[in-house]
Order: sequence, then structure tokens, then C-alpha cells
Amino acid sequence: PGLRFFHQGQFEGRTKRISPHLVRAPRAVADKEIKKFYDRVLAVLRKPVMKGGEWQSLACEPAWDGNGTWASFVTHSWQADGGKRTLVVVNYSAQDSQGYLKMPFPEIQGRPVRLKDLLGDACYDRDGTELAGRGLYLDMPAWSYHIFHIEETP
Repeated sequence: PGLRFFHQGQFEGRTKRISPHLVRAPRAVADKEIKKFYDRVLAVLRKPVMKGGEWQSLACEPAWDGNGTWASFVTHSWQADGGKRTLVVVNYSAQDSQGYLKMPFPEIQGRPVRLKDLLGDACYDRDGTELAGRGLYLDMPAWSYHIFHIEETP
């Protein structure tokens, strides 16, 4: 919810942020990989579920006793009419992290569910009862992320 802010040149991979008062920036070579990344992010942000869906901040739980890395996750969900669901998961730390994410979608219980990463190639089929109960197990490298489209599968 709210406004989204991007700095001038961010979509091209420029790292030097300039004051808006300058109106121009130093010459910089565009980074094609960063441009591809932002093209995918902007495509996700254009989806109706991200614009008009119900947003919710989520919390993770420890994967096992003594492992505090679960607190490194930043997670959010959006849900819109018609069963449209999106889940954003970020490991916001410099270490690999593990944890369980309770899914806020009780209607998936008893149904097979597919989580398709909109920014990458990952695709996972899971049991909805397990996701609604124990949660989604996360084991992610440092600074990694996923934006999952969640759908029930036949």
C-alpha cells in the first residue's frame, strides 16, 4: 500500500543517486541485468492483486530451537478477489536463514498448492494443509528474495 519510490536511473542500474535539484546525472553505463530485474519487478507491481489486494505483514517462526535466523525474513502477502494471492519473502541479512512462514490463507487447507516465483524459475508444489498448519519452510541464502504467485492446483 502507498506510494512506490524509485530514484532516477535506478531501473538502468545506476548506483549514484543525485539530488532532484540537479536534474542531471553523471554518465554511467547501464547494467542489463539490473534493468531485467526491474522490468520483472515492475511487471509484478502492475498486477491487480498488488494494486487492489488486501496487504498483510507476516511473521516467521524458528525452524528449530536455537536457530535465530528466522528473524531475518521480511514477509508480506496480498490477497484479492477471485483467489489471487501473492507472497513476498526476503532474507534481509548477510547469512543463510531458515524458518517457517505461517500462510494467511486458510482456504488452501486440503488442497494442493503451487508457488510460482515471479522473479525467477522456482516453482514448488505443496500440500495446502501443511502450509496452513506448520507453514512454508524457508531456507534462503543471504540477501535472496522470492515473489510467489500462489494458486490451487487440480
